[in-house]
Amino acid sequence: MAGEPQADCLFCKIVAGEVPATVVRDTETTVAFRDINPQAPTHILVIPKAHYPDAVSLAAASPQLMADVVRETGEVAAQEKIVPGDGGPGTGYRVVFNTGSGAGQTVFHAHAHVLGGRGLEWPPG
Repeated sequence: MAGEPQADCLFCKIVAGEVPATVVRDTETTVAFRDINPQAPTHILVIPKAHYPDAVSLAAASPQLMADVVRETGEVAAQEKIVPGDGGPGTGYRVVFNTGSGAGQTVFHAHAHVLGGRGLEWPPG
């Protein structure tokens, strides 16, 4: 059922404390932790504590929870000092939601990648 923990989901196990992660923020509805394979000096994942397979299903089922995830990406960026003009190591950051294996999604639990701390080229792929 949508929103319910899934026994085979890595991120649900992180939420439950069954799998360790380097957590940088924890709210009532979200968890943010460092990516184990960082693609930038700052690479943090922000996930909803409830399980939804991707960003679109999350937004459709729970717009407020999606808003919580997106708001937390900004809080993470501020905490990591990658917000433009704050004097930190970056001049901005990117928020990415991969949807489907063809787009690079490997864990099918909605999550936002917060990337920064270096120049990020466009197009990204």
